Amino acid sequence: MVSYEILIKLGFTKKESKLYLSCLELGTGTVIELSRKASITRGSAYDVLEEMLDKGYMSKLHKDKHMVFTAVDPEILKRRFEDRLRNFELALPELKGIFNKQSRPRVRYFEGIEGIKRVYEDTLTATTEIQNYANSKEIRLHWPAYDEDYIEKRVKKQIFLKGIAPDDDYGIKVKREDRSSLRETRLLSNKDFSFTNEINIYDNKVAIISFQDDLIGIIIESQEIANTQRDIFKMAWAFAGMKLKVPKTTVTINKPIKSKIEVFDQPTLL
Repeated sequence: MVSYEILIKLGFTKKESKLYLSCLELGTGTVIELSRKASITRGSAYDVLEEMLDKGYMSKLHKDKHMVFTAVDPEILKRRFEDRLRNFELALPELKGIFNKQSRPRVRYFEGIEGIKRVYEDTLTATTEIQNYANSKEIRLHWPAYDEDYIEKRVKKQIFLKGIAPDDDYGIKVKREDRSSLRETRLLSNKDFSFTNEINIYDNKVAIISFQDDLIGIIIESQEIANTQRDIFKMAWAFAGMKLKVPKTTVTINKPIKSKIEVFDQPTLL
């Protein structure tokens, strides 16, 4: 159920999600009614409902000597989450300032396709352009909806990307869509450069994703490392943009000039 999964992502526990949705369907319900609807034991449901009251997810009233619970209007929940987000955004500059004071690189490690998606989500926080080495084929094999789920979000956020990719069918297709994808792609020979992993450089971060064997993602947060990787990317970008032209030269071989050699008599030794 989509609603159940969304509530989990918003911070509801599994039991809270079941009870909230059950209460929405019933309109109102006692502990017994809600526990049956949600397939949760009565004792557990009572404890969870009390916690939901404290969090503002439920309200209650006494009716016919019974405690009756009502789910809070979803619109009210939406406004509460929006208020929390606004408050977090107010504190964000201070939090980032504290975070950036770290003297050593911060490394985060991710596994599996869901972990890889979290790496891509982090690139969507970029305030600079993204500089990228990538195999256009690999990510789309593991994440078929990549273009819809990620590129459309990047374009919506107006985050420009410069990319270097192998000159294969996937790379050519990606390059054709550069303009609509807010991107500039340069291709290199797929025989010489295969790029079995992907590197993204943005802000003070370098994200590395490996598609071979196990899916692995790493985000390194270090201004020094990011700056060095940008310099390396500049060299690679310039190389990828070079069009080597070997001028045709005509070599004329002239006949050797015959020269006269005078031979003098050698003196005779007595």
